Amino acid sequence: MGATDFAKLPHIGEAVRRKEDYRFLTGAGQYTDDVNLAHQAQAVFVRSPHAHARVKSVDVRKAEAMPGVLKVYAGKDIEGKMNGLPCGWLITSTDGTPMKEPPHPVLAQGKVRYVGDHVAMVVAETLQQARDAAEVVEVDYDVLDAVVAVGDAKRGPALHDIAPDNHCYKWAIGDKAAVDSVFAKAAHVTRLDLVNNRLIPNAMEPRAAIGSYNRATDEYTLYVANQNPHVERLLMTAFVLGLPEHKVRVIAPDVGGGFGSKIFLYAEDVALTWAARQLNRSIKWTAERAEAFLSDAHGRDHVSHAEMAMDKDGKFLALRVQTDANLGAYLSTFSTAVPTILYATLLAGQYTTPQIYVEVDAWFTNTAPVDAYRGAGRPEATYLLERLVSRCGWELGLGQDEIRRRNFITQFPYQTPVALQYDVGDYRAAMDKAQKLADVAGYAARVKASEAKGLKRGMGYSSYIEACGIAPSNIAGALGARAGLFECGEIRVHPTGSVTVFTGSHSHGQGHETTFAQVVAARLGIPVENVDVVHGDTGRVPFGMGTYGSRSISVGGAAIMKALDKIETKAKKIAAHLMEASDADIEFSGGEFKVKGTDKKIPFGQVALTAYVPHNYPLDKLEPGLNETAFYDPTNFTFPAGTYICEVEVDPATGAVRVDRFTAVDDFGTIINPMIVEGQVHGGLVQGIGQALLENCVYDRQTGQLLTGSFMDYAMPRADDFPTFQLDTICTPCTHNPLGTKGCGEAGAIGSPPAVINAVLDALRPLGVKDFDMPASPARVWDAIQSAK
Repeated sequence: MGATDFAKLPHIGEAVRRKEDYRFLTGAGQYTDDVNLAHQAQAVFVRSPHAHARVKSVDVRKAEAMPGVLKVYAGKDIEGKMNGLPCGWLITSTDGTPMKEPPHPVLAQGKVRYVGDHVAMVVAETLQQARDAAEVVEVDYDVLDAVVAVGDAKRGPALHDIAPDNHCYKWAIGDKAAVDSVFAKAAHVTRLDLVNNRLIPNAMEPRAAIGSYNRATDEYTLYVANQNPHVERLLMTAFVLGLPEHKVRVIAPDVGGGFGSKIFLYAEDVALTWAARQLNRSIKWTAERAEAFLSDAHGRDHVSHAEMAMDKDGKFLALRVQTDANLGAYLSTFSTAVPTILYATLLAGQYTTPQIYVEVDAWFTNTAPVDAYRGAGRPEATYLLERLVSRCGWELGLGQDEIRRRNFITQFPYQTPVALQYDVGDYRAAMDKAQKLADVAGYAARVKASEAKGLKRGMGYSSYIEACGIAPSNIAGALGARAGLFECGEIRVHPTGSVTVFTGSHSHGQGHETTFAQVVAARLGIPVENVDVVHGDTGRVPFGMGTYGSRSISVGGAAIMKALDKIETKAKKIAAHLMEASDADIEFSGGEFKVKGTDKKIPFGQVALTAYVPHNYPLDKLEPGLNETAFYDPTNFTFPAGTYICEVEVDPATGAVRVDRFTAVDDFGTIINPMIVEGQVHGGLVQGIGQALLENCVYDRQTGQLLTGSFMDYAMPRADDFPTFQLDTICTPCTHNPLGTKGCGEAGAIGSPPAVINAVLDALRPLGVKDFDMPASPARVWDAIQSAK
């Protein structure tokens, strides 16, 4: 079945109400913190108050003498008994040497390297007892100088012996000589320095885990708020604890948001699992919000210089980029791929730039590890490119729309100069629809209305593209991935014709229990209510790679479609037997099997029952049952794209910025459930606009202390910060997956930051303001206005 045919099926494109919402809205969801096991102890982690220090000693005697304390573990207790946390992506430097990969201990071994680093774990009967004991663990630190800013890393104190200059790798893509040659002859060159600010993930549910051990069976169970339980298990068993994988079960129940920060294997997960066996007790830990600020993997944190070479008419000729990426104190699970494979390969954007050269230097600093955060490399690439493109237009006297139209890709497939090949798209159609929806024609009147109030109005464009469903596994492996990137789906048809779907994808807000059910129901011609979806438990679902990178429907859904292909093939054989026909003459649609050219037909439910009650069934030819499993490894990325238009009003007296209008037109290919897509875009826009105007992780440059360690100092967006979003879509179905889908979960966070900042700069250009870095807080904007004066 092709993508076009699939899109015409009942249930596809319908705004089916989410099946999972009832339990969430009535408080019946079960998150990790809701799970309580028999004979359960509680854990609290002692964390470093220093950004950089030698650990001279850890004295746990007072703590272990406290009431209810079962054990206090420090670095010396685990030394030699487990390995450190692994990095899942190997990057090779331009000189052919592998990246510097220092040990990442579960509990500090001789040194701490950021505020919040794990020093000890206290296990007690109650949470309060564990907290009290953690207060009296005595750690003797020899405090060292810290390095925080990526620009200081090369000259700062060394974090790791393996990297004395704090340099992890230098990576590059493109033809440098060809690019330099184009720049030497270009009619005009636009240059831009910019910072992509560090962000702190703040999912509603903080990280939580429960380690459990069954002495009778020698089996471990880890309950954890995680986006990919199979990968969590693989990394923990094969790389850290050396346990047989079949002896460890990872259960990720309902997860209250992840945004990338719950992809990774964290030290707490390993420590709890290991200690559960040592004490023969289940051990629970739930992060406090203050811990989450310190220890959840952060996002972004790039400092870049970009240059665009153009001809006299504004046609892009070559792009040159140099980026310094802050990796934090250690290499998190997928951290090394974010500023390289997931960033530089997207710098072609929607444009026909013939030559691109990108150079990335990655650095260690005394800050929390940085890893994938909603968009993971794609927001960083889009922000740089779309800011640069708007500046190109301003410098040449062209509108933000015109500079983009002159350079849009119009012929597909299109091979970019940075490895990726786009299969399909219609970028002009997305911009046309966005401009109409945004009422660009009425913008001049709105500018006058703002001026009458003493306000400056600006309009900003962003035409983004992203790559979703990292693929294929063999190419990713050649680029350094240390895991496959396929997905698995299992379909179990029950005798009554109802269906259970087992998927390796994990849902933590995306609505899989609804959209996957719609896919199966549409294909089999049964009610959506007759399909259940099971995920998040390595003991129940086949091996899969989890959810990240907007891959679930395009990769996980495609695996389900492949399993349904097998179901249909076998079911046709059964139907052919029942109707005394050749299975080659059987057609299936609308939940019915029909014999071509006749009026013979039987419903899907009858075939399902026959599979399990084979009274008149050729057992010598077909096995009973109707269960099938399939794996899907994509042949290419999918490429969602779109144009966003933002209008802001700026008060020059205070620097306050208000988003007045925001329009987003996206191309997600085939859309399964438009209501869920709209919700995903809304959430992404809020996070992206939040980065542009409010959110900013700040460390003290001298001491390495986190200055934005709570909601008092880290400004999270609220509902009253946003207008009503104007949303629409176009559709160019993906050409290489059976659903025609492209992914929608990250788009809003990718396309919105440059649209907002371009709008703010557009408003302030008449005042002489040329640039500033995110977030566009009132203080920054006011300072920029005063400096321009």
